[in-house]
Amino acid sequence: HWHGFFQANNSWADGPAFVSQCPIAANNSFLYTFPTGEQAGTFWYHS
Repeated sequence: HWHGFFQANNSWADGPAFVSQCPIAANNSFLYTFPTGEQAGTFWYHS
């Protein structure tokens, strides 16, 4: 889950499993790719 980014049109990729995105299976990964544009500030991720 990201904090500090404005993520237009991709809320499906930021949220709890089974609510806004599918869970990531054990021993797999998920690559977050989204444009940040001119955003500035402090950003962080947690799961």
